[in-house]
Amino acid sequence: MASSTEFSRTLSLLRQERGVSQRTAAADLGISQALLSHYENGVREPGLHFVVKACDYYHVSADYILGRTLSRDGTMLSSEDLLAAEKQSNVLRGSILATIQSKLMAGAVGVLFELLGKLGDKTAVNEAAAYLGTAIYQLYRRLYRHSGANEAYFSLDGADWELDAAAADMKRSELRYAKALRELSEKKVAYPPMSEEAVTEAFPGRCQSVAQVLHGADSRMADLAGK
Repeated sequence: MASSTEFSRTLSLLRQERGVSQRTAAADLGISQALLSHYENGVREPGLHFVVKACDYYHVSADYILGRTLSRDGTMLSSEDLLAAEKQSNVLRGSILATIQSKLMAGAVGVLFELLGKLGDKTAVNEAAAYLGTAIYQLYRRLYRHSGANEAYFSLDGADWELDAAAADMKRSELRYAKALRELSEKKVAYPPMSEEAVTEAFPGRCQSVAQVLHGADSRMADLAGK
């Protein structure tokens, strides 16, 4: 199995997403609630028969439930995909490039929130979501405006938006996020291991996406700094 930790986490999240109790899911999957609890908490590792049943029950691929891919239908970013993303301006255009970049971002964001989830701090999670949500809002609204659609769809007036309201909102979220992490550090809360080796082991299907997104941003900022 790719990662028992990744599998148990995904199994539990899929059940919660479906909105069913452990008892209901266990009955539907033909096992006891106690055994399902063991699977979801990583106490025991299931056999192939259960994995297949769980995939059918939650409508996902085996690669997804085992943590080997970002996509529920089993599509995984290959090393060739990542190389193409690195050379995007010269290699790919349109929908293919958009699909690759979408998977890269989805993988990196997923890892970020799973790491934050281990800290158990609502403020850090909510402020990270607010920061990223506003970034998406900013890009989506600019695309929306250039498409010629009616901006009455948004409650924020276009003139106010152009005064960097999004940047201000993101900075506020970043400050609150930083404060939450600082308070956790002061409380000596144990952070999850984040070395390259630890992230690779914990997120075997997504570690490449994290590395690609981080290295890309790091390189762009280094260029800005003249390094």
